Amino acid sequence: MEERTFHFKKLQAWCSILLILLVCGSDVNAFYLPGSYMRKFAQNDPLFVMVNSLTSIETELPFGYYTLPYCKPQEGEKHVAENLGELLMGDRIENSPYRFHMNVNESTIFLCTTTKLSGEMVKMLKQRIDDLYQVNIMLDNLPAIRYIKSGAVVLPWTGFPVGFTDEKQHCIINHLKFTVYVHEYQDSGTVIGTGDGLDVIISGNSNNTASGFQVVGFEVSPCSVRHSDDVVSKLSMYEKISPPIDCEDGAQMCFKEGDQISFSYDVSFVKSDIRWPSRWDAYLKMEGARVHWFSILNSLMVIAFLAGIVFVIFLRTVRRDLTKYEDLDKETQAQMTEELSGWKLVVGDVFRAPAHAKLLCIMVGDGVQITGMAVVTILFAAFGFMSPASRGMLLTGMIILYLFLGILAGYVAVRLWRTIQSDSSSWRSLAWCVACFFPGIAFGVLLVLNFLLWSSKSTGALPISLLFLLIVLWFCISVPLTLLGGYFGTKAEAIQYPVRTNQIPREIPGQKYPSWLLVLGAGTLPFGTLFIELFFIMSSIWLGRFYYVFGFLFVVLVLLVIVCAEVSVVLTYMHLCVEDWRWWWKSFFASGSVALYVFLYALNYLVFELRSLSGSTSTALYLGYSILMAFSIMLATGTIGFLMSFWFVHYLFSSVKID
Repeated sequence: MEERTFHFKKLQAWCSILLILLVCGSDVNAFYLPGSYMRKFAQNDPLFVMVNSLTSIETELPFGYYTLPYCKPQEGEKHVAENLGELLMGDRIENSPYRFHMNVNESTIFLCTTTKLSGEMVKMLKQRIDDLYQVNIMLDNLPAIRYIKSGAVVLPWTGFPVGFTDEKQHCIINHLKFTVYVHEYQDSGTVIGTGDGLDVIISGNSNNTASGFQVVGFEVSPCSVRHSDDVVSKLSMYEKISPPIDCEDGAQMCFKEGDQISFSYDVSFVKSDIRWPSRWDAYLKMEGARVHWFSILNSLMVIAFLAGIVFVIFLRTVRRDLTKYEDLDKETQAQMTEELSGWKLVVGDVFRAPAHAKLLCIMVGDGVQITGMAVVTILFAAFGFMSPASRGMLLTGMIILYLFLGILAGYVAVRLWRTIQSDSSSWRSLAWCVACFFPGIAFGVLLVLNFLLWSSKSTGALPISLLFLLIVLWFCISVPLTLLGGYFGTKAEAIQYPVRTNQIPREIPGQKYPSWLLVLGAGTLPFGTLFIELFFIMSSIWLGRFYYVFGFLFVVLVLLVIVCAEVSVVLTYMHLCVEDWRWWWKSFFASGSVALYVFLYALNYLVFELRSLSGSTSTALYLGYSILMAFSIMLATGTIGFLMSFWFVHYLFSSVKID
């Protein structure tokens, strides 16, 4: 009921904003940043801190904040409505007992004292500390950031640890020093306060000035202190502890069964010149940023150079072959066929239907859908529509795009099937297979992994209601659109082959080396465009770092498409030259074999970068997601290579007069 009320309030708020914009007409301009809304606070306004799931790079199993004996709000626990992407990532955002007031410094504020710790709770706390779990808290959508010293370098990191070990004792973090950076400004305009985080500023020609404060930074310094039982036993929540707490000199809160833990916090406000649009810079400029940029630039130059060489060699070779052949008369052509090139000898077999043609059409259809989703998503993210401030928006956008691109998948698969088989009677079953092939495999893998998360009681486990929602989206949006695309594919004209196919297939000469070696080796060049960027993507997924250079990622994606197309075409041409007319699947796996190297890289990342990953459940999760990622990359890159090779073969044999 509360969630329904929340959504109704949102709808009401947006309707009021739209009405005001329509009334004001062209004399006003609305300020809007994709992913978040600017909020302005007055002096002494309340600020509410939110908490998210506990996360760890040791186990990759998120757990709810209140699974540990932390203080609860006076009004009780309340969940914030998450979007689809947040739920899939395991985020569980809730309210917290931390209460600030704008520009009001407070010190040694008492929160609560827990009941006596049971043996089971002590065991859980020690396990969370040993697994390096981090507490994630947010203020005005900004995650708390802390600075840790590593040698002579100071590194920023989001969240703070649950605790630490000291001389084989486990100590818990129970006192937090918050620093809130605020920016004071004045502007002309009207502030529309709609509540629920939907504050919008509309700037116009008003002569009135509105001033306020914006939260532009949120830091935390955690420490462990042992409070005096006599002092805290007389205090209520939000009362001040006296004397003030000194984290340097006081005893640490190392616990054992039967102990009680008291929690407290400080908060100080600091004025800053950082403006609201730049407040995420501290999070996006984390360690390795300069190395990241220079590595990407170096990779782009090397890959562009290699791709240019391949393209030039390919053009010169094919053009010379075509020119020599077309300059000859028919009699000379017949005499010199074998001397020129072997690809003309397979003219009667080059368009022979491949083995398992239906499976090829299904994989190409799903590959088109995945490729389209990736291109559009990364392009939108590069333009800033999926910023880190909007948690889960990237994953939500990917799912929505994938669902609606089912129409393109159905069209391509059915039209390719009609081209290969000249039959449109079975297009419905083909479209159904396209709609269920990749989603079915992905859903099966996620369901198995979800059982592992359920058994671990992790917040990463998807609830039954969300699984049901995903199934509804699948069968109510993706499947009908795929069938619709298949219907359009039956109405489109089938691609006509430029040459006839012989009834008896030509014998393929024996090869010195097996063709699968060339197919596997072809994936190394596309992988070269990807592996540097892949490191940062993997770090973002598994180490909790922010990934934000979507502009570079889009350039890398374009280069990947070009290289996959070139590699597949070159390999197809090489096979035709040795009179091997079975190019269909080989062209698909020539570029699709990059997925094998991606999976091997994932194993390398697990061994050398995630050395501390512990537990069979965490390893199974990592391998399951890696297999799913590699499979989707194979479908996308394989489809790119196949479609380019199909165009090349069609163009090659339609450009030469062969009787």
